Amino acid sequence: MNYRLVIHILGKVLLLEAALMIPSLIVSIIYGDGDTLSFFITMVILLILGLLLSLIKSVKTKLFARDGMMIVSLAWVLLAVFGGLPFFIHGAIPSFIDCLFESMSGFTTTGSSILTDVEVLPRGLLFWRSFTHWFGGMGILVFFLALLPSMNGSTQYILKAESPGPSPGKLVPKIKDTSKILYGIYFILTALCILCLILAGMPVYDSVIHALGTAGTGGFGIKNNSIAYYGSPLIYMILSVFMVIFGVNFTVYFQILRRNFSEVKKNSEVKLFLFLIGSATLIIMFNIRGMYGTMWESFYQSFFQVTSIISTTGYSTTDYNKWPALSKTILIALMFTGSCAGSTAGGLKQIRLFIMLKDVKRMVAKMIHPRSIVPIKADGKIIDEVQISGIGTFCFVYFLIMGVSTTLISFDNYDFETSFSAVLTAISNVGPAFGLAGPLGNFSFFSDFSKIILSLCMLIGRLEIFPVLLMFNMNAWKKL
Repeated sequence: MNYRLVIHILGKVLLLEAALMIPSLIVSIIYGDGDTLSFFITMVILLILGLLLSLIKSVKTKLFARDGMMIVSLAWVLLAVFGGLPFFIHGAIPSFIDCLFESMSGFTTTGSSILTDVEVLPRGLLFWRSFTHWFGGMGILVFFLALLPSMNGSTQYILKAESPGPSPGKLVPKIKDTSKILYGIYFILTALCILCLILAGMPVYDSVIHALGTAGTGGFGIKNNSIAYYGSPLIYMILSVFMVIFGVNFTVYFQILRRNFSEVKKNSEVKLFLFLIGSATLIIMFNIRGMYGTMWESFYQSFFQVTSIISTTGYSTTDYNKWPALSKTILIALMFTGSCAGSTAGGLKQIRLFIMLKDVKRMVAKMIHPRSIVPIKADGKIIDEVQISGIGTFCFVYFLIMGVSTTLISFDNYDFETSFSAVLTAISNVGPAFGLAGPLGNFSFFSDFSKIILSLCMLIGRLEIFPVLLMFNMNAWKKL
């Protein structure tokens, strides 16, 4: 590993995090809730440490794959650690483990919280929580690449390690330009979401907070009962639509901008994504129709929770813990699937589900005709066998980590529904779970050990396993 280059880039990342706190600092000054000093102290620490690390330079500027993955993993750990400092310094969250949990949940766009009363937090800290969603959703390092000078084209390894999905790619030849395009689309859609919420009657501050959480598919709110506080079906529907929008691969929007509609029409992943949303909404709507006054209310409650869970945003308008078993089972299944690759959402991703279903179909066909050659296609293109094997390995490790993590937090001796769904929501970056950690609950009751395990699951889910596992491989730390 090129230690000097890795340390230099990590220093730059800390400087970037200091810059990212400026909007929150401004909000804290405007509202004067007493959290200004906590941001100022944290920014000074980040600036000093970032400058010291960035002064370490390397003659070799070429990054290899393991360097890229190590940079991403270590950067996200540092971002979460220092991102929790404002909460700790202010005293809003006295335990540093809880601060780390909250910060990791923010940057990984999970949205799980240890706060029992979110409404008592200063507005600057509330803004910081949601702002971490926004940057974490598209990727801090993706934004960094837009500013980073080219390193012999090797920045592709950073993009690959941070981008969700089995095969992230470049929209245009230069990685730097790809990053700018992605963030350009992201910014425009976020601004549109803010505007729509304001027009629907939501206060400006609240609109910005919830748009940031929706864009990053994170789900941190500023009310104890989440979106249900507003009691507006119009706001519910606007957020539902935007949760779907941000759950779609951003490459689709790039193709729309280029008027390449033929590519959009044959996108199998988006078709599967929309089909699951539609079918799950209809089934749940009829399953819960007796719990609400009208079919319209049953529809928008169902549609909101389905889009919130499948996009891994985690907002809620009702306590779905009280829904029938069928509806809860569907929501758990949607936690697994997640949204599209190349979106800001978590989960296994629709493209992996699509390819694995195709692989099962192929295995059945080969049982009938053992000598047949049946290639797997997606969007008219043949999927490489190495990639199919990699997806199978990813899914195996994904479920293995879930099993081990559920066992570890079971030492807290809570019921299986609570423990299992807490791990599932963490590794899928959803937010609320079921049982004690449901939409009206929180994660404060877990032990510090369990919170560390769940924080690690959030990071594993956001970086899609292997960059994080690389940190625990001693060979990856060897100097080249």
